[in-house]
Amino acid sequence: MTVEQACRMPSILKNQDGEERRVGVEIEISGLSYDSLVRLCGKLLKGEPHLTSRYVTRLDTPQGEYTIELDSDPIKDLDLQDDRLPDSIRELGGHAMEVIDAAAERIVPLEIVSPPLPLSELETMEELCNKLRDAGAVGSREALIYAFGLQLNPELPNLESGTLLAYLRAFAALYEWLKSRHQLDISRKFTTYIEPWDTDYVDLIMQPDYQPDRATLMKDYLHYNPTRNRALDLLPLFSHLDDGLLRQYVDDERIKARPTLHYRLPDCDIDNPRWHFSDVWNDWVVVEELAADAKRLQDLMAAYRESRKFSFRNLTTSWKDRCEEWLAQNLA
Repeated sequence: MTVEQACRMPSILKNQDGEERRVGVEIEISGLSYDSLVRLCGKLLKGEPHLTSRYVTRLDTPQGEYTIELDSDPIKDLDLQDDRLPDSIRELGGHAMEVIDAAAERIVPLEIVSPPLPLSELETMEELCNKLRDAGAVGSREALIYAFGLQLNPELPNLESGTLLAYLRAFAALYEWLKSRHQLDISRKFTTYIEPWDTDYVDLIMQPDYQPDRATLMKDYLHYNPTRNRALDLLPLFSHLDDGLLRQYVDDERIKARPTLHYRLPDCDIDNPRWHFSDVWNDWVVVEELAADAKRLQDLMAAYRESRKFSFRNLTTSWKDRCEEWLAQNLA
């Protein structure tokens, strides 16, 4: 497959304003020094780097502003030359920071955060990941302590309650299948920030007569899932829709309002030559296509409800396998 063909496009390309939909991408890696990563991204993305604070660089590119940072606030904010520190510590500051830097770049992920990219420009991320691999970037499988991810922030076609519900149902039905394909590393399997939605909540939204308005949809989700730590995190979207309602359930300063979903499940397996950004994206497109097809979505929901009943078949076959079989027959 050529780079030009790598990333599939969903059937709905425009948002409610008739503009091309966008998606933000966050990539966590190691294996490169911070400075070398900044230089490489600057070259590949044709960007001008601007260091804005310790371990945070803004990269002005033709596509918009990328951010390259060390994904650890305590280390980014550390300053051993602070005038408030004793002279004895400040004298050692330079040497100490060199040691801290070397250690941090081995155990803390370096993160590349893209601007919202038009869907038609996603090939940039495919090429970037391939070039980073060639330069020595490593992902989750490199060491047990790593739990690096590749996160997607896709803009929704619109913010109507029916559209939101269709995406929630599609993701819930496909969760086990998606996890089997892109959540492979043991270090991420033991983390809490990519948990599935509460089972009772999934049973609720899978009922065909569940047709909430937007406020009820938000309240139901937040009642069962009052946390950022979900494989598909809705809190940034809910902050955009009704921040006051969100804060009745969750008060977390890390939540940033945006009209997108926040898909956190996939590993970043960038040093695996068989892994590609497009693999992750194209599986997300399956969610997109199912959410856009009411008939097929209802069919898969019915199959999911059937899988929750007590029967010999359900005891001997997994939902993941049955979902995979359904996809092969219906979305090939």
